[in-house]
Amino acid sequence: MISLLDIIGPVMVGPSSSHTAGACRIGLFARGLVGGQPESAEVELHGSFARTGTGHGTDRAIAGGLLGFFPDDERLRDSLELAEAAGLRLKFSNTKLRGEHHPNTTRITLRREEHQAVVTGASLGAGRIMINEIDGFAVEVNGALPTLVFVAQDVPGIVSAVTTALARQGENIATIKVSRRQKGGAAIHIYELDQSPSPETLGVIRALPAVSHLRALPRIA
Repeated sequence: MISLLDIIGPVMVGPSSSHTAGACRIGLFARGLVGGQPESAEVELHGSFARTGTGHGTDRAIAGGLLGFFPDDERLRDSLELAEAAGLRLKFSNTKLRGEHHPNTTRITLRREEHQAVVTGASLGAGRIMINEIDGFAVEVNGALPTLVFVAQDVPGIVSAVTTALARQGENIATIKVSRRQKGGAAIHIYELDQSPSPETLGVIRALPAVSHLRALPRIA
């Protein structure tokens, strides 16, 4: 089905919904994984992003997302200079990622204080994105809803404990996705919610012995 957004595109600073709006949202998602503006980010551009990204403003868009700018923010035009002024160290390079990837794909490695994250995402057109890898775990998340991301040991009861914590605060779950590397090892949990979770709920989940690296990301689409 083709939506009106697919025809007229998102509200954005140009020139390209794929290379600018989508790239900005990938940067926003990556920023959320470290809880705010990173101190440094290594940005690897793949496929069309690598070939034509500079001319289409992909570098400025990703930098703007990392600074917390949305696709319609006029500051995107000056985001590289603003990043330097804000102390955000950026390194861009072109690469060919292994395996099958969408042509408009980037992998971002970023650091903020003790936090570090590696995120791979693709811009699908009309400003839409798909994050397909976080810290080496395969995922599928598009940033259209507030999202909980955490790593937990693959033990019985962890999903029940988290959903109970959310239910007690009346916070509704839209989707749950869990990806593990091996049985009994570490698994990544993605919970898309109808609203951002309360600090009380986050505190309960963080206190669960099996849970680590809990991150609460706002809606970015």
